[in-house]
Amino acid sequence: MAAVQGGVVDGKEEVSIKAEPQSDGTGTGDAADGTPPSASPGSGAAAGGGKAAAGAPEDQQTLLAVLQFLSRNKLSESAEILRREAGLPEDALEPKGTETSGSGPGGAGDVDGGDPASLLSRVTVCPAAAPALAKVTAGDDQPDVSVVLSAYSQQGDPALYQVYYRDLKKFIEMVLDCHRAELSQVFYPLFVHMYLELVYNNHENEAKAFFEKFSGDQECYYEDDLRVLSGLTKKEHMRGNETLLDFRTSKFVLRISRDSYQLLKRHLQERQNNQIWSIIQEHLYIDIFDGMPRSKSQIDAMSGSLAGEAKREANKAKVYYGLLKEPEIELPLDDEDEEAENEEGKPKKKKPKKDSMGSKSKKQDPNAPSQNRIPLPELKDSDKLDKIMYMKEATKRIRLGADNLPSICFYSFLNAYQGLTAVDFTDDSSLIAGGFADSTVRVWSVTPKKLRKVKSAADLNLIDKESDDVLERIMDEKTASESKILCGHSGPVYGISFSPDRNYLLSSAEDGTVRLWSLQTFTCLVAYKGHNYPVWDTQFSPFGYYFVSGGHDRVARLWATDHYQPLRMFAGHLADVTCTCFHPNSNYVVTGSSDRTIRLWDVLTGNCVRIFTGHKGPIHALAFSPNGKFLASGATDGRVLLWDIGHGLMVGELKGHTDTVYSLRFSRDGEILASGSMDNTVRLWDAMKAFDDLETDDFTAATGHIHLQDNSQELLLGTYMTKSTPVIHLHFTRRNLLLAAGAYNP
Repeated sequence: MAAVQGGVVDGKEEVSIKAEPQSDGTGTGDAADGTPPSASPGSGAAAGGGKAAAGAPEDQQTLLAVLQFLSRNKLSESAEILRREAGLPEDALEPKGTETSGSGPGGAGDVDGGDPASLLSRVTVCPAAAPALAKVTAGDDQPDVSVVLSAYSQQGDPALYQVYYRDLKKFIEMVLDCHRAELSQVFYPLFVHMYLELVYNNHENEAKAFFEKFSGDQECYYEDDLRVLSGLTKKEHMRGNETLLDFRTSKFVLRISRDSYQLLKRHLQERQNNQIWSIIQEHLYIDIFDGMPRSKSQIDAMSGSLAGEAKREANKAKVYYGLLKEPEIELPLDDEDEEAENEEGKPKKKKPKKDSMGSKSKKQDPNAPSQNRIPLPELKDSDKLDKIMYMKEATKRIRLGADNLPSICFYSFLNAYQGLTAVDFTDDSSLIAGGFADSTVRVWSVTPKKLRKVKSAADLNLIDKESDDVLERIMDEKTASESKILCGHSGPVYGISFSPDRNYLLSSAEDGTVRLWSLQTFTCLVAYKGHNYPVWDTQFSPFGYYFVSGGHDRVARLWATDHYQPLRMFAGHLADVTCTCFHPNSNYVVTGSSDRTIRLWDVLTGNCVRIFTGHKGPIHALAFSPNGKFLASGATDGRVLLWDIGHGLMVGELKGHTDTVYSLRFSRDGEILASGSMDNTVRLWDAMKAFDDLETDDFTAATGHIHLQDNSQELLLGTYMTKSTPVIHLHFTRRNLLLAAGAYNP
């Protein structure tokens, strides 16, 4: 395995678990505006029964949880009044245990991010801790304050729930158009929590009537969630249900202008509607901004995730999206090639390319992280040779654009009855690998050079190790073949990834393991066990050594090839982590999830530094632009969304696909974005135009939204259909030829 600078690990390894902190606050972005029109039924019951609570352990535990909740949210006066009425001692308000507050929007724990070697010195999570973290919401009886307060125990008149909801609906439909779109966001979370409250309190008939009357009013992108919700008709169904646990443990975030919020608050005060107000206080987080209310199109672009939009502060952390300085490697001039070129234009094109390669190595990107922010593997001699080959190929790269589209070479897997589930190409496009539903991984050579294994130990002893062609001599010609089959998994293989040096291959499967395969011996070297459920995706870092995996346990894990336990756990998604991707500078990892959100994680600290919402279905494709500044994402909604990493905002929406977007790739120079879909098409988009048209003045950080242009047709450069082959992988070669792959589906 590659050695890593500063990466020595002590025998005793500290536990460093990164988890999303529990939702905070009273539910509004402005504490001053969070005063209820009158005491909510939930808090009134707690205060009234205070003296009796002192004797019953369960009640006392609930009361202490309420007190801690009030204290945490700076409602100290309310907490003190409640403590006195309950007859509890003064120290009851002091927090017990060693609860740590998150050090970032998505992180928890004390992190000293200054020392680059600390990434490997505070590395692993003990296997026993992993299941507990993976299911943050497991265990119904834990005395967690968020669970205690969101148990739907309010005892309002069940017959009035329809009246309350209809009254609010009528009010919102009558307000000015500029406020209506924003206030309409309240409908869905209110509908869900009012329905669950009725079910929890055994009002089955009222709950069914409520659902039938108002479920049709909800936005179409919540259909799947409503389908799950409709199956929860009894209190017993709620126990252990994942969707319910998601609603109970995370606040639904609504971004509303101050004027719209004041309008809603005034209406609820006038109507004395405590039932709805208490739900807003306990289950919603209202992120209030100053300025003009957002339009319906702006809200629709950002909504659709399981927990609403991202809070604005979640996207304000500094992100070092620039590229690392290239190592200074001299590119030997190939005189023969230059003489062979008879056209005057071509040698002239080569020189600026070489200059640009050289200037990249000398100039430091101001937005780039420091070279030693995280320890990276040292360049071996073979890596330097590969770098030289890459630079030589780059001089012959085709410059793509709207007037010069790439050629596309499609690899169709015929008779793939084993069910092709994943594909990957090596960076130099010499090998292709496929993962299959029959638990196998198969590797093919796509060049005339066949795949060979290393000779046996006895034969290796006979080789002259000082000879120049020792690397050729160690390979056994008898084993040469066009493909190799790798067996080891005990379930369908869902993710595969080649290492940058082409020596290793990663695969992840339903059996909960990630396996590292040697491409010299075609054997399994390590089976990494950390996930407890199927692992949907795994990806190598652009520099090798590190890799990331994500699965059904809702957690993404960062690994190093020479550690059998993860270095980081990225927890915060509310559903499966379906796809993963490393930033080009390897300092960040991005994850896409079935909760319809995308999260960007800092590898050094483990914190979540960006949360992107806007997709209306599970995310299956992610790709960074070559300059590291932009991210493209694709999902089951058939849309491709473009994001600005630095500002944390959506900057484009590409519509055209009619089925799941399964793969995305930027060309090597970032001019073209290719998207492959289950609708049997490859589409090419003008990425340069999409990003050049952006006005930095549009990035209104105060409100956190911009007006998206509906210019998909202008940006679409071409649509290429296969006969009957869903496109599940795309890859640009070093010279900008586009390779695509999928299994023929007769």
